[in-house]
Amino acid sequence: MRKSLLILTLFSSILVSLLCVDCAAQKSPNAVEKWFKKLPYAKQRVTKLHFYFHDVVSGNNPTAIPVARGNSTFKSPTLFGLVSIIDNPLTTGPGPKSKIMGRAQGITGYTSSEEMCLLMTMNFVFTGGKYNGSALTVVGNNPIGNDYREMPVVGGSGVFRLAQGVATAETAKFDPRSGNAVVEYNVMVLHY
Repeated sequence: MRKSLLILTLFSSILVSLLCVDCAAQKSPNAVEKWFKKLPYAKQRVTKLHFYFHDVVSGNNPTAIPVARGNSTFKSPTLFGLVSIIDNPLTTGPGPKSKIMGRAQGITGYTSSEEMCLLMTMNFVFTGGKYNGSALTVVGNNPIGNDYREMPVVGGSGVFRLAQGVATAETAKFDPRSGNAVVEYNVMVLHY
């Protein structure tokens, strides 16, 4: 019995070690090259994500900070020329204490002199669950005054390698006094 238990323990240890080596190898240039070689035989998958984006521009801990502006930015009713860096929490619910599932990190800029419109260049970086360590890249026009907006998903990493898709946004809450907003996102992506 002891001998069987010892063999089982040894076999389990070797198996776990091999799996860990394989996991570590997945995060290397060689692993990416191997992944690309298998790509012609891979099946494309569809993933749907739902989360809330918390844009905090005021208070002690803002998550969106202006870094550049034009000379006439604050004379413009659309904030034309204002550029900010963002590190906004992505949560499972609209409340500020909802579970964090990642961060929206990137650069936004007010790009229209006629309407409140942002150019969004950001990554949705997932920090928990089955997408931990993966990211989706969104680059697009966000006319924030509209109820419904669409932006393209142009890429991804980790689980979302070669992602393409659409991110839809709807403002769930906006405080005109503080400028803070909560935006509901639904994201549909194709990836391998």
